[in-house]
Amino acid sequence: VQLQASGGGLVQAGGSLRLSCAASGRTFDIDSIGWYRQAPGKQRESVASINSGGSTGYADSVKGRFTISRDNAKNTMYLQMNNLKPDDTAVFYCVARTVAIVYWGQGTQVTVSS
Repeated sequence: VQLQASGGGLVQAGGSLRLSCAASGRTFDIDSIGWYRQAPGKQRESVASINSGGSTGYADSVKGRFTISRDNAKNTMYLQMNNLKPDDTAVFYCVARTVAIVYWGQGTQVTVSS
């Protein structure tokens, strides 16, 4: 499985961004897909995930602001991020999980200015 993330950038606090993650390869093996982020000097943390059944999960810090979705026909996952805060500044990574393997995409930088 190969993952290609895009959509990061610089935005002012209160603004919005939409990240995309396009999957290719053995996508039919994917059970769940999601986003992690890593801020400078901090550990990587899970942000949101969605499984093959459509169930979603979010970190408490983004609930009500971020929405994860997937378009199975396009093998693409999205993360709509609204009301962004400076604390959301991080490199965001898309992640796909199969029964046996976790695949990581390259990161995309999100910078939120105050």
